[in-house]
Amino acid sequence: MTLQTLAPALLKGPVEAIVIGASAGGVEALMALLPALPAGLAAAVFVVLHLPRDRPSLLVEIFRQRCALRVTEAQDKERVANGTVYFAPPDYHLLVDAGPEPQLALSVDEPVHYSRPSIDVLFESAADVYGDRLMGIVLTGGNQDGAAGLASVRRAGGITVVQDPATAQVALMPQSALDTGPVDHVLPLPEMVALLHKLNLQRDEQKPGETQ
Repeated sequence: MTLQTLAPALLKGPVEAIVIGASAGGVEALMALLPALPAGLAAAVFVVLHLPRDRPSLLVEIFRQRCALRVTEAQDKERVANGTVYFAPPDYHLLVDAGPEPQLALSVDEPVHYSRPSIDVLFESAADVYGDRLMGIVLTGGNQDGAAGLASVRRAGGITVVQDPATAQVALMPQSALDTGPVDHVLPLPEMVALLHKLNLQRDEQKPGETQ
């Protein structure tokens, strides 16, 4: 499958946030995607990866040394910063709150699709805050988490991207996202990277005088 040409409507404004959800096989998929993001990325990146709830996460340690972006575990009430990858901590839902400026929130509400953190919870909250300035990406995984969340991104006018199920380590999650309705791009991981670079995401591409 080749990279689809972006429709003009998809380029109506800059992407200010990217939400990514993955489950089984997700570490390998994220290893292809996150290190390819440039240091000048003018967007925040929020990641939910299903992990055991009773063990500390090693994701920050794994990805920090491989990524050009700042990588951190999300903290409650933390102000969102561009050029940063935020991983949801184990056993907490990660949400984005509008506030005067976007900030993170952590929740111990009930699991969704047996998962806490939940991809749906993150995507739905980010869609409320960022609307058509959001990109949602669903990667490999073994349950239906992320399908409803990606539909929320679509309804808000954001860009929707799904890993080609034929290239996913576990196809159920991306296929479930596709089954909920049309998406903008169905791509293998290398072409997702190309898509991210095609969008106007880097700080040096902003108009003179624009602020973050």
